Amino acid sequence: MGRITERRRVLRIKDGRATERADTLVGEEPLEIRVAGRAVAVTMRTPGDDFALAAGFLVSEGVLTRADEVARIAYCTGTAPDGSNNYNVVDVRPAAGVPLPDITLERLERNVYTTSSCGLCGKASLDAVRTTAPWPLPLTGGPRLTPALLAALPERLRAAQRVFRSTGGLHAAALFTGAGDLVDVREDVGRHNAVDKVVGRALTRGELPLSDTVLMVSGRASFELVQKAVMAGIPVLAAVSAPSSLAVDLAAESGLTLVGFLRGTSMNVYAGTERLQLPADPPGGEGGAPGPAAATGASGSAGQRLAR
Repeated sequence: MGRITERRRVLRIKDGRATERADTLVGEEPLEIRVAGRAVAVTMRTPGDDFALAAGFLVSEGVLTRADEVARIAYCTGTAPDGSNNYNVVDVRPAAGVPLPDITLERLERNVYTTSSCGLCGKASLDAVRTTAPWPLPLTGGPRLTPALLAALPERLRAAQRVFRSTGGLHAAALFTGAGDLVDVREDVGRHNAVDKVVGRALTRGELPLSDTVLMVSGRASFELVQKAVMAGIPVLAAVSAPSSLAVDLAAESGLTLVGFLRGTSMNVYAGTERLQLPADPPGGEGGAPGPAAATGASGSAGQRLAR
């Protein structure tokens, strides 16, 4: 079985001086995901939490929604050249009576290869990735977040990235409560895999939908990450880098609060500003206190206010 990290000899050059030293690298291996013996996806991942990764991937694709829909998840035997188990093929067996959406499985089979860097790049069209979310994301209720709480999340995420500290080569996804308490954190070479691992672990614990949580990711906010959050019932997605235009569109359509460029006390809120508790302007400041009504205004103006 592949290890999470490996040690390799490298030539280190610094200030014109060359030395040999050992360096710690993050592991990367393919994982084939099967549903009832049917291959539906291959992803490049960091070994570890493979069952959660498979389960979370199937949640994001609309195949699974509840823990009782899964009979078992196991590594497939006989997949190595010598007939042994190479721990790179996982089979998810649905519980008896759970219908398998053939149209979804056929779509996944047609786009069977997924890389750790691009996630859903193999999808044929936008229609192929627009799935029906099992849980709505109402803008009333759920977490109400202050900019100060959001600003604290990146550092809490970094503090929990154990493997990143030794390799510098992993993405991370962390789940927080609406009060900012860390619930779970997973690392992987693929940002989408890290999210799948978090969602899959929640599925196996019977915690979906994650309707009072915030998902924090270490990179950019792509369309696929917004989709994964929506499919898991997560109402807030925050990222340290930029979102894509399609990610913003999906967040706005789904009722997701999408925060990007979350660095220090600065952030941009691209959708779902209704969940924010914005600070009042100082006396004599422009516009007065925004209050709940103003928080429902255009996301661009809210983002500009928070980014000051």
